[in-house]
Order: sequence, then structure tokens, then C-alpha cells
Amino acid sequence: MNLVERWFAELTTKKLQRSTHRTVRALNADIRAWIETWNDNPRPYVWVKTADQILDSIAHYCTRINDSGH
Repeated sequence: MNLVERWFAELTTKKLQRSTHRTVRALNADIRAWIETWNDNPRPYVWVKTADQILDSIAHYCTRINDSGH
């Protein structure tokens, strides 16, 4: 499930956030074109941090926002 979510994050950040679409048909065509391009050269997502590093980063972030005084 995580890899599927990661793939949709790639689609969102690399295509959808950088594009504008005037119609649903244009959005659909743009997404399909991106998928075809992705499938021409598929590559797996490689995690570069360990689970402990990710959890430490989240803990640091939570501490920082809890101590912000807001």
C-alpha cells in the first residue's frame, strides 16, 4: 500500500501541482500521458532512510510544533 501511495504522491508533485486543466477531459488526458511516460521507464521507489530515522524526524517535528507557543 505504501508504494501505491508513494506513486500517487509522485503523480501529484511532478504533474498535477505543476499543471492547470480547464476541463476534466484535459486532466484525464494529462494523467494518462504521464502514466504512459512513467511506464516507458518504470523505476521502483527506493527508501533512503530507515524507519528509525523517519520516526526520529517525526518526533523532532512534533516536539518543535508542540513547543511553538501557538
